[in-house]
Amino acid sequence: MLSTPDDMLTTNQIIQWLEEVKDPEIPVLSLVDLGVITGIEINGQSVTVNMTPTFTGCPALDMMKQDVIDVLHKNGIADVNVVISFKEPWTSDKISEKGRNALKQFGLAPPPAGKNLFTDIDVLEHAACPRCGNTNTTLKNPFGPTLCRSIHYCEDCREAFEQFKPL
Repeated sequence: MLSTPDDMLTTNQIIQWLEEVKDPEIPVLSLVDLGVITGIEINGQSVTVNMTPTFTGCPALDMMKQDVIDVLHKNGIADVNVVISFKEPWTSDKISEKGRNALKQFGLAPPPAGKNLFTDIDVLEHAACPRCGNTNTTLKNPFGPTLCRSIHYCEDCREAFEQFKPL
């Protein structure tokens, strides 16, 4: 919390506070680790947070934006602006290693790093099972409960699971 107007804000401090803002659909994953926080601009005691959502039609966008504002207000930042931008598209490579581990612990197969769904469909078809780690899996449905997930079945441990789609 800022104690005086003269306290210097830093990008690292803002990022630390924003770690508290969780993805509404995957509550173990912060927006920072998801990679949707794409920039922070500090001008005195005014903060602008740039966000690039995972999908254009993300239904949780307004909620995420408000959560960012609320967390920064709670930490003493009165002047907060959240800018939604699609100038540079989000990709699953923006998910941090901490975020990938959180997805796996949540039961979602993280997308493989450095893969592109549109040039390597095998990535979607043979996801690593988050429970046993094996890739003897079958794509059951490319359309999961949200736009960013697909449904798979592990032939080894006989469990269904979701994969966070690589983009």
